Amino acid sequence: MLGSTHGTLTTDSRRTRAIACGERSGPAVHGRPAQAGDLDVSGRPLHAGVPDLDRFFRPRTLAVIGASDAAGRPNTGITRQLVDWAERVGARLHPVHPSRPSVFGIPCSPSVAGLPEQVDLAVVLVGDPLPVIEELAEAKTRFAVVFASGFAETGPEGEAAQRRLTAAVERSGLRLLGPNTNLNAFERFRDDLEGPAIALITQSGHQGRPVFALQELGIRLSHWAPTGNEADLDSADFLAWFAEQPEVGAIACYLEGLKDGRSFLLAADRAARRGVPVVAVKVGRTETGARTAASHTGKLTGADAVVDAALRQYGVIRVDGLDELQDTAALLARARPPRADGVVVYSISGGTGAHVADLATAAGLSLPELSEARQAELHQWIPEYLSVANPVDNGGHPVGDERGRKIIDAILGDPAVGVLICPVTGPFPPLSDRLVRDLVDAAEQTDKLVCVVWGSPVGTEPAYREVLLGSSRVATFRTVGNCLTAVRAYLAHHRFTAAYRSPFDEAPRTPSPSYRKAQALMQPGRQLSEHAAKQLLRAYGIRVPREQLVTSAAAAVRAAGLVGYPVVMKASGARIAHKTELGLVKIGLTSASQVRDAYRELTDIARYEDVALDGVLVCQMVEQGVEMVVGVAHDDLFGPTVTVGLGGVLVEVLRDTAVGVPPFGEGQARDMLAGLRGRALLDGVRGRPAADLDALVEVVLRVQRMALELGDQLAELDINPLMVLPQGQGAVALDALAVCR
Repeated sequence: MLGSTHGTLTTDSRRTRAIACGERSGPAVHGRPAQAGDLDVSGRPLHAGVPDLDRFFRPRTLAVIGASDAAGRPNTGITRQLVDWAERVGARLHPVHPSRPSVFGIPCSPSVAGLPEQVDLAVVLVGDPLPVIEELAEAKTRFAVVFASGFAETGPEGEAAQRRLTAAVERSGLRLLGPNTNLNAFERFRDDLEGPAIALITQSGHQGRPVFALQELGIRLSHWAPTGNEADLDSADFLAWFAEQPEVGAIACYLEGLKDGRSFLLAADRAARRGVPVVAVKVGRTETGARTAASHTGKLTGADAVVDAALRQYGVIRVDGLDELQDTAALLARARPPRADGVVVYSISGGTGAHVADLATAAGLSLPELSEARQAELHQWIPEYLSVANPVDNGGHPVGDERGRKIIDAILGDPAVGVLICPVTGPFPPLSDRLVRDLVDAAEQTDKLVCVVWGSPVGTEPAYREVLLGSSRVATFRTVGNCLTAVRAYLAHHRFTAAYRSPFDEAPRTPSPSYRKAQALMQPGRQLSEHAAKQLLRAYGIRVPREQLVTSAAAAVRAAGLVGYPVVMKASGARIAHKTELGLVKIGLTSASQVRDAYRELTDIARYEDVALDGVLVCQMVEQGVEMVVGVAHDDLFGPTVTVGLGGVLVEVLRDTAVGVPPFGEGQARDMLAGLRGRALLDGVRGRPAADLDALVEVVLRVQRMALELGDQLAELDINPLMVLPQGQGAVALDALAVCR
């Protein structure tokens, strides 16, 4: 397999400052940790480290440029909040204003040049930040925040202004948050909460409010990064740094776009290595959402199928709503790793239990039947006529006395159970009060996850507000849907991190011998003929049929004899994309006369259609197998992507494909295939033999290597059909299209 031949790639028009990966300084290059200056297989910088944001969140010195204490001025409220924040984090604050001797009793500097000491963090409140950035650079300031709007989110003029700001920041050496950001980083976080915390990244401050409010439910929040237009510091920078912080149990993100897809994946890789869950709402699933996000932040949203695949590859848990973001991040931040994947539903109503069990099964959760011995134990306290296999229905009355706790302990004692979900559809004192108290007490004594769905729309009941929310061990939800979404993410996250191997660890520094062969075949700015495209595949060890390119009928007959009947004949030319529709393919030819006639017919059609030929291909006919498609395309955010799916003439109709973002390993290639709707065809259906799955995976990995090494030189590759033969016989690329840049 080619599972160890992966590389990294950053897109050309993006910054080259990638994020370092993993426990070491970065991905390995020839058996050693990567170093600054190392290049990937495409000749681009591999990484340049994670910014140290400690002095951003806990500066020793803070300057407020444009500070004010005048009544009615917008900057006054901002300045007051920053004064309070500086006091909380222990920073010395220096107001800057050209005409004020002091602000809120603090001596004021007339300019940046007049600051009494070097500044860790400067908050810029003036309308035109560009001159200030240049002054801050001269003063050796480490970080700056720009609140001003009117940049890339507003259109072409704003985009030009943001480019000027970005260029000034790059020259300055300081790091910038914004523009078009806000005060969220300087919020007052509760310091009386314990346990792992959620770190929050948002590109719209308002959208982070629901997660921030989790503190009122007893869930700790440690940081908030409102990244705005990301002229410099972006979501990837904060994600990579948050993954390093010992107090962070989960990272919650609201993303409208990604500034640099590759850097984001490197940051997600860092989190995956450390087992830190990342939960994200990513706007842009629909065309409308993508358009709105672009107008708000001025960033590319990327093709959503590619974004979805990229996030999934690196373990980022994508959710749709802010309520799901809240609940899933809260659970993942605080829950211990699961002891088992089994989920049991426990209720006091058979109807409730059956309903939730149906929803859990539909969500992909495993509801194992409890062992016969465990069921017999439960029937000591639950009437025999009630089902205790899973879901467990206690009939109601046992929760009112000592039986209730014994039932819960017995369920949690089953080794197949890792999660207990108890839906409480509404308050019914005193039974509901006793039930939740028993659940909380049991949760304190077990290392398994206990979830309660409090279904009351009121939410003021003491059983909910005091008992459930007062527990740091019970995961409490208000809806069954959010509970199941969070539990599924919790189990999937721990399965993912337990098996995770970073594809960046084995990124090669130098191209393979295949790359050197392929270079000689590339024709910049042109589409290759099928014959030339197949030579490109051969260079990377991908099998193609026996074939010869001929330019006469007599040569076609000789070639057919060498290839072996029956044969396929196809017109070959650089401008031919869909030969079948034009009648430029003839199959099942079994004699010399048929070959001569086919040659004349193909060349006549080509002349009629005004299609230039470089010849006619006489090909071995390969019949038995599963037709697949494997291809390469370029995404604006992530660079080269690899697609695999059901192929043939109906590929556009079936649209049964999966996308991978290189680099990825063999396991991820197999996961791509597992997600296809037509996956069963590869296993053999209606008496057909199973296809050679290993050979298909091999082709996907070889195509990935081609995509990484050729990079921007290869605009598009389409192998369709790739005939996957019966098990042990390999796979053959019957047709190929390649476009060079």
